Amino acid sequence: MKSTKILNLLIAGIALIGGILFIRIFMEDTAAIETDAAIQNSVISPLIYFSTWLLIATIVVAVGLSLLSLFRNPENLKKTLGGLGVLAALLLISYFLADSDAVYNAAGGIEPGGEEGSSVNRWVGAGIWYSIILGGIASLFFVWDLVKGLIKS
Repeated sequence: MKSTKILNLLIAGIALIGGILFIRIFMEDTAAIETDAAIQNSVISPLIYFSTWLLIATIVVAVGLSLLSLFRNPENLKKTLGGLGVLAALLLISYFLADSDAVYNAAGGIEPGGEEGSSVNRWVGAGIWYSIILGGIASLFFVWDLVKGLIKS
């Protein structure tokens, strides 16, 4: 019960700070905000910094609690590591399926950074193959579940 009160106070504090920063923007003239860099820095920048740090804190807490939960339950940790291993193996297969051919634009010229043999081309191709493989696996599971549901009914 005590942690709930602390969490509610923390949420209220974050909402209050965000509200104050948001109201400060509406107190300024719209034209002045668009043209004056000093007003932009004094009014908009704090809201952006606050939002950025809030996002970072949220990510850290979410990842930290997830890892803590995994380490407390070794069985889930084994399943998670197995799943990550399968994903890594699929990424490796995707990387070997990808090519690193030159990337041409509509005028027939080679795009900057798209030269033949470029590692960027290879990784983009690997990402495309990775998406195709994962989409195919997801489609197979969808069809399997659909057939299983039809057989049961």
